[in-house]
Amino acid sequence: MSTYNLKINGKQYNVTVNSVEGNNASVNVNGVDYNVEIEGGAAPVVAPVAAPVVVPTAAPAAPVAAPAAAPAGGKSIVSPLPGVIISVDVKEGQAVKRGQKVAVIEAMKMENEILSEFDGTVTAIHVSKGDSVLEDAKIVTIS
Repeated sequence: MSTYNLKINGKQYNVTVNSVEGNNASVNVNGVDYNVEIEGGAAPVVAPVAAPVVVPTAAPAAPVAAPAAAPAGGKSIVSPLPGVIISVDVKEGQAVKRGQKVAVIEAMKMENEILSEFDGTVTAIHVSKGDSVLEDAKIVTIS
């Protein structure tokens, strides 16, 4: 078992590699267990979490959306914690009000509603149902 403290896009991640068998590894990231498929099948690679395909043990494989800064001209609604997007409840061009549900994320077997923090119009949707996201990953942009 190996433990690493990683800083990715300014966020701290405590990663423990529990076991490695072939191209599969069991890891724990900030208290959440994942099965990781190591691409290429060689020795385990500990790199930014977005490099391997990270799959929560109870969810199907999905790409990891990386955190990013909000573009000028819009404000981003971001994921409050790492998890899997189970629904996106808005469409581009849709008007939203502060407190309106924009998406639902599943983390640690609990569903968490992601609410708009302000009134505006959805200008971009950055995730899809089934995507695995990290904390502070952009969900939607509203202007």
